[in-house]
Amino acid sequence: MLNCSDDYEFMMMERNEVLYPEKRIGSIPGIDVGHRFYSRAEMVAVGFHSHWLNGIDYMGQSYKKGEYEHYIFPLAVAIVLSGMYEDDLDNAEDVVYTGQGGHDLTGNKRQIRDQVLERGNLALKNCVDLGVTVRVVRGHECANSYSGKVYTYDGLYKVVHYWAEKGISGFTVFKYRLRRLEGQPTLTTSQVHFTYGRVPQCPSEIRGLVCEDISGGQEVVPIPATNLVDDPPVAPTGYQYSKSMKFARNIKLPANAAGCDCKGLCWDPKTCACARLNGSDFPYVHRDGGRLIEAKHVVFECGPKCGCDPSCVNRTSQRGLKYRLEVFRTPKKGWAVRSWDFIPAGAPVCEYIGVLTRTEELDNVSENNYIFDIDCLQTMRGLGGRERRQLDASLPMIQNMDKIDEQRSDSVPEFCIDAASIGNVARFINHSCEPNLFIQCVLSAHQDIKLARVMLFAADSIPPLQELTYDYGYALDSVHGPDGKVKKMACYCGAEGCRKRLF
Repeated sequence: MLNCSDDYEFMMMERNEVLYPEKRIGSIPGIDVGHRFYSRAEMVAVGFHSHWLNGIDYMGQSYKKGEYEHYIFPLAVAIVLSGMYEDDLDNAEDVVYTGQGGHDLTGNKRQIRDQVLERGNLALKNCVDLGVTVRVVRGHECANSYSGKVYTYDGLYKVVHYWAEKGISGFTVFKYRLRRLEGQPTLTTSQVHFTYGRVPQCPSEIRGLVCEDISGGQEVVPIPATNLVDDPPVAPTGYQYSKSMKFARNIKLPANAAGCDCKGLCWDPKTCACARLNGSDFPYVHRDGGRLIEAKHVVFECGPKCGCDPSCVNRTSQRGLKYRLEVFRTPKKGWAVRSWDFIPAGAPVCEYIGVLTRTEELDNVSENNYIFDIDCLQTMRGLGGRERRQLDASLPMIQNMDKIDEQRSDSVPEFCIDAASIGNVARFINHSCEPNLFIQCVLSAHQDIKLARVMLFAADSIPPLQELTYDYGYALDSVHGPDGKVKKMACYCGAEGCRKRLF
């Protein structure tokens, strides 16, 4: 018996109203990667995905003829990822897709019964056996669409593996691992929104878990690591986690600054000595635990000798992690980081932690991709020559900064942070040409800009489960190998304005 959606599909076929009525494996002529449909009906009308409701479109036994004579049917040709199932996992180019059936149709995405290996589920299983690719479409909420959603074609994926397991709700589900084919147009970050159907509530719900907490209990909030890329899956190794900065033997920090005389909390920027260093204003607002109002050349926070309490808003970056972060494996970029929580614009995410050392000590070290130069001057200029931040020339430490800038424009920063062997979660955050985090130099204990703390703040409001990124700031052709030749590294950030090379 046909349901309403099947009736519509059948009627469109009968009236010859479908552009490509015969289902086909692979791409559809005229539909390129990035093409957007504004409803499921549009996909049906084109013949791109012939179901109004089902996530899996497949060819049945009637296609076992001609060029498909030796194929095994049913055979999947397209799937829609739209957050329908709670067990789905979407890492952009590597997907774990949940089969169809057994879920609650009320819209809460919960499984209420076991799935069966038939129809679309069997069709995807046959794709594994035959090495057949499927078209992947992602659905997103969209206020500008008449249907309330938009569906983006993100290319061809190969179904590389399938298995059955107990899902989050305790019922058997079929899982399919899909990997995007090489050589297709790069996905843009705006095209990928769905990751988990919902945020896991406990470690047992985390798909691909390889480590429950990479910090080993050091952080107040555990940081799990997941890996659905490697076979067998491995956890991050080769480093020691530390939530606090370590110092090389030849490093001596300046004495603690005098600080302010405020009691309890700092309220009056006219009387607070730390606020005066910030241009007679507080850099943070009392919202969401403290949010930076705007990016500054340097942020001066209250420190050890200040009279205010630890809860003072002018200590916002010193409170450690407060968002639930996850380290996850990607197919091309190695490890990456995302948050399970919404992060508002201006909120501090984490500090870049490692071993504080003199840059000259690492001059002969090769293949170390975890060195962060402490260069407030570069931060002030704007990475890559982008718009320079405004400087307040009235600040005593910033006077004659232009002259200092000119003198040091071609020199290497005196100090850096090496997170290769010791570091925190920040060492796993990837580069993007259009990042959602920005670098902010912060001074709290002392006032030496050469030894400023390096903080990562949210540049925009970041929705849950979106990868966290910042601009590494390399200039093209700026990195040389031991032989003096220019080294080049491809960029896989996926941003629409990607520069194609990291350096």
